[in-house]
Amino acid sequence: MERPISRLPKAHLHLHFTGSMRHPTLVDLAERSGVHLPNALVTDWPPRLRATDERGWFRFQRLYDIARSVLRTPESIYRLVREAAEDDRAAGAGWTEIQVDPSGYAGHFDGLTATLELVLDAVRAAEQATGLRMGVMVAANRTRHPLDAKALARLAAQFAGRGVVSFGLSNDERRGRALDFEGAFRIARRAGLLSTPHGGELQGPRSVRECLDDLAADRVGHGVRAVEDPYLVERIATQGVTLEVCPTSNVGLGVVNRLEQVPLRRLFDAGAPIALGTDDPLLFGPRLAEQYRIAREVFGFTDPELAELARMSIRGSGAPDWLKKELLGGVDDWLAAPPEEEPGAGGGARVAEEPHGSAPGGTDPA
Repeated sequence: MERPISRLPKAHLHLHFTGSMRHPTLVDLAERSGVHLPNALVTDWPPRLRATDERGWFRFQRLYDIARSVLRTPESIYRLVREAAEDDRAAGAGWTEIQVDPSGYAGHFDGLTATLELVLDAVRAAEQATGLRMGVMVAANRTRHPLDAKALARLAAQFAGRGVVSFGLSNDERRGRALDFEGAFRIARRAGLLSTPHGGELQGPRSVRECLDDLAADRVGHGVRAVEDPYLVERIATQGVTLEVCPTSNVGLGVVNRLEQVPLRRLFDAGAPIALGTDDPLLFGPRLAEQYRIAREVFGFTDPELAELARMSIRGSGAPDWLKKELLGGVDDWLAAPPEEEPGAGGGARVAEEPHGSAPGGTDPA
């Protein structure tokens, strides 16, 4: 008998736009738009991936690109965001930041500004339909020119306070050093946006250190390889930089071979703030509640420790202060309640314990 994870208030801070799509929705939209999906996205779903080498990352990107290509109408955007909100609400989330690079969708929706406006309107509609509060992270692509990132930062700054809460940097961190994008992040920070670049996933501690030094990161997407440098972990803990740890993604992309190798417990015990995330559940399977179940069942997190994970995610979010206070109070209430049976502990998605090369299949992936 344990407290239900689905009733633990939490924030979801690492969720990519196309990657948030439900698998049946992908199949349905592909049929409607005449997009042929490879077996890895149909009968062999979720795909088995390994992106620790350049070829593997290319295959991962191909799958993401194919999935993104089904998002061709405003209705598909509204559907994706509403369903992502429904899934996170069912997992107990009170706040979700969905991450999007508008340039990956602008060709279908009349340019960057119109695309971001559409996403923000879909977010507002999803909030009204589900009761989940949401923010948008505009993310630049580190494989593109830094001037493109500056353009996105200016766009994000225009919508600061109107739904955009953070500015990120995604894609293969082996291409494009953090310093190249310092100008874009300076623009975003001046607008009051959180600095939330990816780092420490496919590269080691230096990648995380550069996010801190060059981009003044408030959060780091993934960041798990910071564990290789105890002094860096101590700095992360001291500065209160939140690491967006996505266990099933780390296995799916071959960062580690097995779930128990994710350094979640080591980072937590060292005092690093952690926000559990899903990254791309469309490609990896398990969603938000399952990440907390992994913390409980694989890493032995007690209910007080799960509550602290939830608190860390809330504190590290771009949610308004009043909502943070409300959610933190809800965490205390959850912990004060007696344990009970988890209602419908779902998930059930396959996690690759020994990932290998994917079948072929991006602009704003993990």
